[in-house]
Amino acid sequence: MGSPPLPAERLTVTELGPRSPHWVYVLDEAFYNEIDARVHLFDGDTYHRLGQIDAGFAPGMNLSPDGKTTVVATTYFARGSRGARTDVVEFTDNATLSTTHEIVLPAKRAQTLPSYFNVAYSSDARFLYVSYVTPAASFVLDPLQKTVLGEIDTAGCVLVIPSGPNRVSSLCESGRLLTVTLDAQGHEAARALSDVFFDADRDPVFVQGVPTADGYAFLSFLGEVHEVDLSAAQPAFRQPWSLVGAAERGRWRPGGQQVGAIQRTLGKLFVAMHRGGEGSHKAGGTEIWVFDMKTHQRLARWPLTPHKLAPVVAVQVSQDDAPIVFAATQAADVAVFDGVSGRLKHVEKHLGQTPWFLLSP
Repeated sequence: MGSPPLPAERLTVTELGPRSPHWVYVLDEAFYNEIDARVHLFDGDTYHRLGQIDAGFAPGMNLSPDGKTTVVATTYFARGSRGARTDVVEFTDNATLSTTHEIVLPAKRAQTLPSYFNVAYSSDARFLYVSYVTPAASFVLDPLQKTVLGEIDTAGCVLVIPSGPNRVSSLCESGRLLTVTLDAQGHEAARALSDVFFDADRDPVFVQGVPTADGYAFLSFLGEVHEVDLSAAQPAFRQPWSLVGAAERGRWRPGGQQVGAIQRTLGKLFVAMHRGGEGSHKAGGTEIWVFDMKTHQRLARWPLTPHKLAPVVAVQVSQDDAPIVFAATQAADVAVFDGVSGRLKHVEKHLGQTPWFLLSP
């Protein structure tokens, strides 16, 4: 007699359960397989990979304000690396990591290194902004109605920096911010150009701004910190301050992709720093420097070579009472540090080829 037939398998979807402040979304840009990027969800407590979100070609990504949705702006080609191009924004339920819906875009979204400003929500999630560069730099989407509402012409200024429920700014090569205010339908109601807050020729800023309590901090190539308050209708700029002393200026510099992270409750800034000269702004950090955001004093230096870590290209920190710092390296590893003591807790090997982070709110 033959063996009885095996029972039929039934596929099910298991929810991840309550989100942890130590979950980190690691964008692997897949430079060695550019049409197949992905987002890894990693638990900084258990050191387990919880799941993956497919992300297409040169994606931008972000989280909804409530942390329940991952949004990916990406591109697909009909023949893999060629053929008809489709640009799309995909929405993923973070409880199941299942794609729920999408919005098809005109085929001209910006394909850039990741930042918070490739694709971004308004504070109330009513609008979603996607960066374009041909030459208008953003589209305004309605994620609830799943439609494209219109195009905002930003006159060559780039990226989408949201503030409040209906304002979005873009960085200009003149060292200014262009801020556009929207009406209830998502159409332009007003615009204004800020004062110059950095010198793009002498000391440009990294476009990967670091979120603060009321806006963003933009770090310059030479280590100047430009804090921008976006809580009002027009940007307000605080007095810049420096990460480096006179003897260090021009010798120690920030560098990488996401060069800094701020623990907003503790008021601490973590920056990947390296020894380098002009043109080394893409180099990873050999140390992580820790600063007090109020006093602007350096509190600690965390050397990475004793841990045999490759240079760090991105840093992120959790916003809870027991913060941990994530550091992504050029070797595609992610190191996990205690955010207070700097103690190395874990190294996850090969989590992403060129990883960049977002933390669960």
